[in-house]
Amino acid sequence: MSAAIDALRAPSVRHLSQRTAQRIASQAQALQVAHALAQEFARGAAERDRERRLPFEEIERFSHSGLWAIAVPRAYGGIGASWATVVEVFKIVSAADPSIGQIPQNHFGNLNVIANAGSEEQKRFFFGEALNGARFGNAGPERNSKNVLDVRTRAVLDDEAGDGSYLLTGTRFYSTGALYAHWIPSRAIDDQGDPLFVYNRFDAPGLRVVDDWSSFGQRTTASGSVVFDRVRVPASQVLQVKDFLKQPNNIGPVSQLIQAAIDAGIAHAAVRDAIEFVTTRSRPYADSGVERAGDDPYIIRDIGNLKLRLHASDALLERAAGVLDALPDAISFDQMAEASVAVAEAKVLSTELSLLASEKLFELAGSASTLAAHNLDRHWRNARVHTLHDPVRWKYYAVGNHALNGTPPPRHSWS
Repeated sequence: MSAAIDALRAPSVRHLSQRTAQRIASQAQALQVAHALAQEFARGAAERDRERRLPFEEIERFSHSGLWAIAVPRAYGGIGASWATVVEVFKIVSAADPSIGQIPQNHFGNLNVIANAGSEEQKRFFFGEALNGARFGNAGPERNSKNVLDVRTRAVLDDEAGDGSYLLTGTRFYSTGALYAHWIPSRAIDDQGDPLFVYNRFDAPGLRVVDDWSSFGQRTTASGSVVFDRVRVPASQVLQVKDFLKQPNNIGPVSQLIQAAIDAGIAHAAVRDAIEFVTTRSRPYADSGVERAGDDPYIIRDIGNLKLRLHASDALLERAAGVLDALPDAISFDQMAEASVAVAEAKVLSTELSLLASEKLFELAGSASTLAAHNLDRHWRNARVHTLHDPVRWKYYAVGNHALNGTPPPRHSWS
């Protein structure tokens, strides 16, 4: 499936004119709902991956559940869930299906951007949209630019209109969530080269979402292209972020924390399926002298190692979320650096464990686990693709450079 999607015909859009969402009343309820949905999503995860069947209906149920609005601050009608709760929700859902788990990552990132950089009017409007079931997608980094920080999408003031609106032109890629979204945010630069965050309705004239995502992992995130051809963006849908981005903020740490939670979910799934296969399907090795594969001392040792690392990864993820939750409303650059380092530590462990567990699964479970019918290779494929968002080698560098030299990590969304 590699064709332009007509927004008026896309399955996700059938529900847009009648958006509704349940209201979650507490963080405990959020976790209960996440566990219930995860059980449902897990049942079809392998088949969706095998067939690359895009989860339009699942995403509709996911956002209708109210989980996509739990980060809306209490002052604007939400429950203002802690980052600890948010990452637990991501981990729970990603352990069931990490493609579904990844799809709202930019939604939550954008709610955080709006909370930090939006005007009061924009907060009331966009938070109201989220509470009513609207989904925020993403028009990701440009595919052919120098690097992810090189923004070439242009937003030019429409002088003829004279109403402060912009005309947006550019092509973006890695646009996770856009195909399922009501709003498609994008970074852009204005005539002076200053950064903007622009929020576009999915059906804005000149906006096109292209399903050209062909990766071997995270196959149903539909993280392909978004094309803007002189898309008119009203001033009310533009966040002026030039000054904000020069100030200490939590945008990068929050973005990275959610990424780490998705990787942790993949690790949980791989360890879970390794244990299930060993105990129900695997035969013992001939030299082991045991009747059950689960009694092989070397398998026991490796499962113990995976569980230990899984608990360590969860602990670092929880610790990093706690650091973010403890930040004051107005943070310092030192606090921003400490949050980035805490998240980097969690990201290192969740990255390495998701890859280790999804590869170790086959060694422990044996040849039968490689049969296509089980589709267990999806865990490694998903881990390998998703962990490429941010090179883990630079996380080691960030942690070490801060410890040795007091040097803060770079201040952007990939750090």
